[in-house]
Amino acid sequence: MTDKTNPAGNPAKGGAGLEEARLRQQAIGVKLRHMFDEVVNEPVPDEFLDILRRADERGTDGGGA
Repeated sequence: MTDKTNPAGNPAKGGAGLEEARLRQQAIGVKLRHMFDEVVNEPVPDEFLDILRRADERGTDGGGA
């Protein structure tokens, strides 16, 4: 008789294995969204804002290359 389980012990058809994989992917997605939200909500350093302002001023003055 043949063994109908994979090395992880899940059924060969993968019903429970697929559900477990979906749950893992969903958990990863939730964590990635949380990390992204944290980065987006971090304050922008003043020095960086100054660099952006100067670049905007140069662009509007026509002082580009």
